[in-house]
Amino acid sequence: MKKLNLTWLLLFVTTFLLAQTKADQTINAKEVERIERVLASDEMKGRRVFSPELDKAADFIAAEFKAAGLETWNNSGTYRQEFAIITPRFKGLTCTFDQQPVDGKNVVVITTTASLTVNEQSGYEKVKLGAGLNFFTEAQKYIRSNKNYLVLVDTSYSKNFGRLTGFKRGMFPMKNNVLFVLTTADPATYSIEAQHEIVEQKLANVVGVLPGKSKKNEYVIFSGHYDHIGIGKPVDGDSIFNGANDDAAGTTAVILLAKYYKALNNNERTIIFAAFTAEESGGYGAQYFSRQFDPAQVAAMFNIEMIGTESKWGKNSAYITGYEKTDMGAIMQKNLEGTGFTFYPDPYTDQNLFYRSDNATLARLGVPAHTISTSKMDSEPNYHKVSDEVETLDLDNMTMIIKSIALSARSIVAGKDSPTRVKVDELR
Repeated sequence: MKKLNLTWLLLFVTTFLLAQTKADQTINAKEVERIERVLASDEMKGRRVFSPELDKAADFIAAEFKAAGLETWNNSGTYRQEFAIITPRFKGLTCTFDQQPVDGKNVVVITTTASLTVNEQSGYEKVKLGAGLNFFTEAQKYIRSNKNYLVLVDTSYSKNFGRLTGFKRGMFPMKNNVLFVLTTADPATYSIEAQHEIVEQKLANVVGVLPGKSKKNEYVIFSGHYDHIGIGKPVDGDSIFNGANDDAAGTTAVILLAKYYKALNNNERTIIFAAFTAEESGGYGAQYFSRQFDPAQVAAMFNIEMIGTESKWGKNSAYITGYEKTDMGAIMQKNLEGTGFTFYPDPYTDQNLFYRSDNATLARLGVPAHTISTSKMDSEPNYHKVSDEVETLDLDNMTMIIKSIALSARSIVAGKDSPTRVKVDELR
């Protein structure tokens, strides 16, 4: 038994030393700075959504994924995961209930169809949204149902009814239509005609894949967002919001983690490396990305955001949002025993960071999806300012954080540990 235990100990130590050696070889401050200086350069003009410079950043990330030897998602032949955001611009509508006109201000049509005509023979399910409920939560359920509805809304919601149009600001293409009418009536017959100008805007995540050895259909995701807020009002002659920490830092980590795991080449689970677009503009990139998965197949998501500065505890530390919602943080810390690095629970819970970053969409589906950060959210001097430049980052500490993420994830990537799931019924 002692001989067997010694063999397992030697195997563990050898595996750990191999992982640490690869981390030291692949993840270094020189590479961190090289990638940061490209993504956060003035030439990228702040990587604003829908800008040519954001496309330029995407091309750079794709080239890094290719150089790392990653495969493309679903063997598509491209690392760009393209999708469209739809904005329906209202042009007009008419509505009648039992052949009596209904005031247009009491009708909101959620659709991505330019010209829509619906009546009682169209097969729409007619439902009532009664008083005393969470109005927007209930409305969202109908919108996301993939079913056609006529929703008769209780007049107690009259104050907030017009705010339903907010659901039309940036939509994915819909297969269904939902017609909301503020009314006390329950019509036997109805007719609604609505016209919209459909504006379509293209976006793209950048996604690379490292297939697993024995658990190809179980996924571990490493992600960060590569967009920022562009150009704004000049401060001391500088108008470019470079976003070196937010979130070129996270994207740099994703690129280097891709190179690290490819060099190890021993991942049992499939690893997905994703650079998301439009985090600063509604989180559309992460939302679209998340729709491509069966959440039950996603073992864990490591979202990385703003790791370029020291945490409130100093060097060799970071925090994990939603730490208490799964045991993923405990697994990560166990894998770092002896390294001197510590992952802490999020100290800024009043800011709801767990719900504000790109981990949130998958977390709401039960996936152990967390964001790793060091940003001092109560006192980060360069957050969303033109001063968020490479020179303000601690690149050596950032390098150590990326190495620590790599080492902390190894038992999850190996399929030996599976974090507990998020209890979605306990989320806000």
